[in-house]
Amino acid sequence: MTVTNSDGTRPRPAVLGSLGYLLSNLPLGVAGFSVMAVLFTAGLGTAVVWVGLPVLAAAVLIARGAGQLERVRVHRMLGTYIATPYKPLPAAGVKARWLARLSDGATWREVLYLVVLLPLGIAEFVVVVTVWSIGLALAALPFYCTRLPGGAYFFPSFDLRWIVVDSPVAALPWAALGLVVLALAAVVTRGLGTAHAHFARGVLGPGPRARRLAGSDIGSPAPVA
Repeated sequence: MTVTNSDGTRPRPAVLGSLGYLLSNLPLGVAGFSVMAVLFTAGLGTAVVWVGLPVLAAAVLIARGAGQLERVRVHRMLGTYIATPYKPLPAAGVKARWLARLSDGATWREVLYLVVLLPLGIAEFVVVVTVWSIGLALAALPFYCTRLPGGAYFFPSFDLRWIVVDSPVAALPWAALGLVVLALAAVVTRGLGTAHAHFARGVLGPGPRARRLAGSDIGSPAPVA
């Protein structure tokens, strides 16, 4: 069996693609974690009376569907190809097909990814919003400093005035600093996007055994359906 683990490229996402991807990870992480937690808790809690089995089956199908959508999202927004990791399903037999899904490590890696995306999305969201907010606030300071309460910008607070910026000219050095911070924000954003692309490829791509087979196969690679 031949498996394409990647397209041979290293993740090099664009800044805007990384920014959109990282910001969207928080709401998607909340949704993924909530769905997995509710379905698995309800399914396992009622599995003894068989009611939970359809719930668990729904959780598995949702996880696999979400994994497929995430691979597309990573490719579109981070420019990173992730091969389909699933083992081929048997041609016939509902029971055999379900046993194949449940025994496939890719299924449980997708469940893990949906759970981990929440804390990861929170961290990425906080870092990205913080650096971009600081940079934009400083870069635009000459345009709004005199419109703030008191007619100036006071740092760190209105009552504790270590630094007072009371004119557009006085704000120019801070605007220059803001441009530096924005440049740093672009580097940080792209770095986080690259790191997440590697993480997604490792978790949502083919497992270690499939990668070993792919590395030892000298034939023409093709993705597993």
